[in-house]
Amino acid sequence: MKLTEQDLERISALTLEHYNQRAGDFFAGTRDHDVSQNIAALLAHIEGEPPYAILDFGCGPGRDLKTFAGLGHIAVGLDGAAQFVQMARAYSGCEVWQQDFLRLELPPERFDGVFANASLFHVASQELPRVLRELHATLKPGGVLFSSNPHGRNDEGWNRGRYGAYHDPDTWRTLVAGAGYTELAHYYRPPGLPREQQPWLASVWRKQGAGS
Repeated sequence: MKLTEQDLERISALTLEHYNQRAGDFFAGTRDHDVSQNIAALLAHIEGEPPYAILDFGCGPGRDLKTFAGLGHIAVGLDGAAQFVQMARAYSGCEVWQQDFLRLELPPERFDGVFANASLFHVASQELPRVLRELHATLKPGGVLFSSNPHGRNDEGWNRGRYGAYHDPDTWRTLVAGAGYTELAHYYRPPGLPREQQPWLASVWRKQGAGS
């Protein structure tokens, strides 16, 4: 069933309210998570000489923003939750934009890489192709998109106060390739565990076109 504009507004409002109300606890619970594998996967596939311009899409309180900046890159954060935006600015010292994922205003061909770690699964399936195209447009020619999402059986809905869409690997590939990307790599997380204990699918993609 197609979601209406009112449905989408409710999804955004309630999901962002969930994060705003729990921002401090979320930061405390995720600050020490090791996502170095994901950061390395993005940076390894960006062509050209650093420093790179990186958009941390769904940056949360700024953990990964601070890491990118500490590595010498020009990192910009984006999040829809006002509390996260304030925290990310203070914690990372980086520029952070407050934007709803469904109402993006992104500059064209600005970034070498987009780091979407645990964020795109909050986008309803019917809107995801458009959002992926908007991220494609903000990448430089040949730029790289990294994404990590909890995978599933193509179900979506509310989960502990947040809306999520849980795609299987084949559906995810079809969606991202359809938005103009070429797959570079994929893997499951956390590393070193049996597949049934790896709920996260990470994938790396290059923007098709000149320079790729």
